[in-house]
Amino acid sequence: MKKTPAQKNLSTADVESYAKPFLKFITDNPTVFHAVDELAKRLKSHGFTKLSSREPWFGKIKPGGKYFIERNGSSIIAFVIGNKYQAGNGAAVIASHIDAVTTKLKPIPTKPTIAGYVQLGIAPYAGALNKTWWDRDLGIGGKVLVKSSTGKIEPRLFKLDWPIARIPTLAPHFGAPAYDPNPNPETQMVPIIGLDNSGTEADISNDKSLIGCSAGAFTSTQPSRLVTAVTKELQIKPENIVNWELEVFDTQPAQLGGLDKEFIFAPRIDDKLCSFAAIEALIASTEDSADSTSSIDDDSIIKIVGCFDDEEIGSLLRQGARSNFLPSTIERIVAAFAGSLSIPEYIAQTYANGFMISADVSHAVNPNYLNVYLENHAPRLNVGVAVQADPNGHTTTNSVSTAFLQKVAECCDSQLQVFQIRNDSRSGGTVGPMLSSAMGMRAIDAGLPQLSMHSIRATCGNLDPGLGVKLFKGFFDHFEAVDAQFR
Repeated sequence: MKKTPAQKNLSTADVESYAKPFLKFITDNPTVFHAVDELAKRLKSHGFTKLSSREPWFGKIKPGGKYFIERNGSSIIAFVIGNKYQAGNGAAVIASHIDAVTTKLKPIPTKPTIAGYVQLGIAPYAGALNKTWWDRDLGIGGKVLVKSSTGKIEPRLFKLDWPIARIPTLAPHFGAPAYDPNPNPETQMVPIIGLDNSGTEADISNDKSLIGCSAGAFTSTQPSRLVTAVTKELQIKPENIVNWELEVFDTQPAQLGGLDKEFIFAPRIDDKLCSFAAIEALIASTEDSADSTSSIDDDSIIKIVGCFDDEEIGSLLRQGARSNFLPSTIERIVAAFAGSLSIPEYIAQTYANGFMISADVSHAVNPNYLNVYLENHAPRLNVGVAVQADPNGHTTTNSVSTAFLQKVAECCDSQLQVFQIRNDSRSGGTVGPMLSSAMGMRAIDAGLPQLSMHSIRATCGNLDPGLGVKLFKGFFDHFEAVDAQFR
């Protein structure tokens, strides 16, 4: 992907260039851990330095510096400090979530063989195991905690590059049970992962001699075939596996579709899409170029992107947006520049001078269900980011924040759309209200539209990743000029 001048608006070609990198990002990083790891690698390749939350930042972060920090390996915050930054100056923040509807292994996922089938115990994360999960090629991957030769416990990423599971439907020939609209997710949506026609009642995968693990070891509670696959892939011994967090997910690659390839068909669009666009925008806004009209040298603010885990289940965990992750990060940045002066005063000033885009995907209009959309509030694909409004506080959008983002859009030649749910439908939530209320920061909810939200596969436009980058980069580039109009 070609580099973009710091203050130069993205061209049509620039916008189009983000489609294939987004496809690769989605396909290659099926779990939240892989996605965060890939974003970290991307940031490192563009000069960002990883910080540790366990160590002091005073003296480490400096004007003009680019940094990032992770939490749990499933959330990441990246930030850039302008060369002219002073404590109390504003922060331009984009907050998204990087988790997606998926399934996760149960603590003890081993199940007895039934009718010759080896099965795997999984649990739905958020709205998974709905009807779109039937008859899909499902893979497995995630984070494995490994005890190293030095005795340290280290996280390792794991995934197999072939599908290992499927949840089979019942053929329609069996009548009413095949058409049950509410199948039992515990008993009727259990994936099959292998065959065992030994004819015994005992599950051969429970034979501890196959994996050489003592009773009480973590691996003794896991399917031996899975343990074998993990150890082979990571080239480790079974006894070195301390624990793991594994997901079962759709393996079909993301791809372009439509007669003119104007669609993106992909899993996990919600919300790898806005997270990808926000990180790419931050990178693009800080790239130096000979024809830049401005650069990081002229910035007096902090530019921040936060991609959080657990949004789909309420954001209540330590890696979620409702935690102290983003506020504490901002406060530590301010404290590093405040010196011996009043840190609380500067923190409050930073929040007051800041502005946040809560970037979560929105609903694109579905041509087969026009009746469920509010007239004039039905976003289209390949047009631009949609401002999300809700009169009952499920979003942060108000007149001031809408006017602010509209000014940004005008500066970077972007088009905004608007979405609001009908009075007879239920609105979803975002990370916006919890973060803006915790910090007192001005905020708006605005995200890229997609079809089939919470399906195992969804659809967005081929231009949408780049259109997101264009607006978000414009937000970083023009924040100070626009903010001056609202002081």
